[in-house]
Amino acid sequence: MKSFKSYIFAALAIAVMAMSLSGCKEAKLGPTIFPDEEDVLDPNSYTYQLDKFLKENYLQVYNLEFRYKMEDVGADMNYNLVPATYANSIDMAVLTKHLWFDVYKDVVNSDFLKQYGPRIIHLIGSPAYNVNSGSMVLGLAEGGIKVSLFRVNAMNINDFNQMNEYYFKTMHHEFCHILHQTKTYPSVFNTISVGHYDGSNWQDRQEGVCASLGFVSNYASSAYREDFAETMANYIVKTDEQWAYILDQASRGWKSPSSADDPNATYYCWYYYRNNEAGDENVAYLVDSQIASEEDEQGNVTYYYGRNRDTNGNRIVAYQVIDEDGIDGVAAINQKVEIMRTWLRDEWGVDLDALRAEVQKRQAAYDIDELRRWVTDIR
Repeated sequence: MKSFKSYIFAALAIAVMAMSLSGCKEAKLGPTIFPDEEDVLDPNSYTYQLDKFLKENYLQVYNLEFRYKMEDVGADMNYNLVPATYANSIDMAVLTKHLWFDVYKDVVNSDFLKQYGPRIIHLIGSPAYNVNSGSMVLGLAEGGIKVSLFRVNAMNINDFNQMNEYYFKTMHHEFCHILHQTKTYPSVFNTISVGHYDGSNWQDRQEGVCASLGFVSNYASSAYREDFAETMANYIVKTDEQWAYILDQASRGWKSPSSADDPNATYYCWYYYRNNEAGDENVAYLVDSQIASEEDEQGNVTYYYGRNRDTNGNRIVAYQVIDEDGIDGVAAINQKVEIMRTWLRDEWGVDLDALRAEVQKRQAAYDIDELRRWVTDIR
């Protein structure tokens, strides 16, 4: 049985509801605080040409905000960061269009990056260092919305390998994160190198050792998802020669030095020589640059320790380290690429090899002066 107070509260609720409905009918909305008109660029501004280029080629086409004027709210306050220079921002803006957005437009379709691309690209002039690990952050993909590119002020437009390593590869790496955050890649990928990931000490691993374990880079050995993104990015931007070198490293055996000459060495090598030819107890491991080779008339190749000779004047023979890690690094890398190839084709309608071919063609032949004119010719 309801109490008298219950009836009072019910009556009050009905009265308030009636007043609210009446108010909704009679109230008139004031002007919106969000203006309908577009932001108008100032043609007298020093940055007008780049701002107009970014508006017409990124914002209006892809609904993407290309930020080069660093804002505190858009950067991680845990790092000491500086803005990108205007000149380098121009170069990065035109190269990003030429080597990333235009590639997907031509190889996939014009709507692909409109739908799946990031909504913000943020250029930062300086690197971001992780103090605890000593590693350097090259790029970040945040929630499939934002891609940040660091170290822009150190870019050397005349050094193809540097540009590829620090910027172009990072673009494809971070975009791969956006793709697999949208559609999960096959879990079988995570089983190929299980037990060999090291999230804490990956930066101390040598590239060749990582390759022999089935990773295309030491960063790929840090975690499953980084392995996936690194495999895709490296496969796309590495030249045929560079990719073949990774597979060559993956095919070799590696060991840590244990020699009287350098007992505390931390590097790894796949050539060694015996200081004492009578036994293996005193072994020195060599770096690539110390190796020379000779081929006889039958095609047999003998490797030597540089130009050094023993006490009898004989050249010191160098031996290859036997691959004893139990892992076929070449097969592992190729398996990862095949999983990625199938996933991109079936889930996204993207031909990985066509994408790679287009990137290879563009990055080998672009004229930076012509690309800059996209901005500097704006009036």
